Amino acid sequence: MTGKTQPTTVADSVKVKGPASYFPSIEKTYGQPIAHWLTLLQGLEGKKHMEMVAWLKREHQLGHGHANALVAYFINEKSR
Repeated sequence: MTGKTQPTTVADSVKVKGPASYFPSIEKTYGQPIAHWLTLLQGLEGKKHMEMVAWLKREHQLGHGHANALVAYFINEKSR
């Protein structure tokens, strides 16, 4: 026994990576679920990545990292 706490569930042992790793912080900081932001981004389809990021920053005062994570996730999901 190493003294380290072991995960108690499968979910505890799964580390979220990529843009989705920002989601808990985005929801806490801005008080909206991720679905809200993804719905807003649907109205910007056809825009370039950085245009979408700039819009989120300008219109909704998101930080650059949070806006970029949402847009990256949105674009990746649309390409699936």
